[in-house]
Amino acid sequence: MELEKPLASPSTILVVVAHPDDIEFGIGGSVAVWTDAGHTVVYCIVTDGAAGSNDPNVTRESLIERRRQEQINAAVLVGVHDVRFLGYPDGMLQPTLELRRDITRLIRELKPYRVILMDPTTIMVKNEQFDYINHPDHRAAGEAALYAVFPSAETRPIFPELLAEGYEPHHVSELYISFAHQPTLAVDISSVIDRKVAALLAHESQLIASVGDMVRGWDEQAGKEAGVPYAETFRVLRFIREETPSPVPIGATTTPEEQPTDESQSSPSKSASMMS
Repeated sequence: MELEKPLASPSTILVVVAHPDDIEFGIGGSVAVWTDAGHTVVYCIVTDGAAGSNDPNVTRESLIERRRQEQINAAVLVGVHDVRFLGYPDGMLQPTLELRRDITRLIRELKPYRVILMDPTTIMVKNEQFDYINHPDHRAAGEAALYAVFPSAETRPIFPELLAEGYEPHHVSELYISFAHQPTLAVDISSVIDRKVAALLAHESQLIASVGDMVRGWDEQAGKEAGVPYAETFRVLRFIREETPSPVPIGATTTPEEQPTDESQSSPSKSASMMS
């Protein structure tokens, strides 16, 4: 599996997920690597996290606020200081045009070189470690973000109301898909694994300490497959254009025919997210 090469100069990276804690399970180490390298990472948390407790004594309002603060605290540990909360109801997310427009607006505002999202095609996972039905919110957020990247963010006639708000089209050059079928790239997170686990465990309302050991084990297994102690994996699509002002990855080609191609699906990587 290919190991990620560093970008040539500082870039903006947008991460879109459904819930507070989704990022920390699957890509928190990569985020720490990117911010350490000087990139600006922005989080977009689509839902309010209100479905994260079955305790009848926990109110919706208090849980929303607690999970919001946990996410902010977790982000700081890996160098992220800009967290956007869209506030959609947790557990009932749909990939609507409204959601796609909200994510499109964010892409046009931030103009990221790279967008990270969860694989909307992953439904069921079965391997030696766990069986898992992927949360429908993950898939809905992933689908909406995918189609916000293309065609919506870069196509002027789509969502003309965004033009009226001052948001011009933007072309995203790289798409990193987590919890993916057939990952194509690994990020070496060996130097930041402890920070990743600390950020994960900042979600105290959701997790106990042993979860950190479990996730560390996933990343160790992914690291073995990539030839490093710990790794996170992604399926990567590149849409490099010569006129794109954002930097081209060192060692990456700009010819479309040499970019990573689509591959058949199989079980998602063990380092992928498994969240509420």
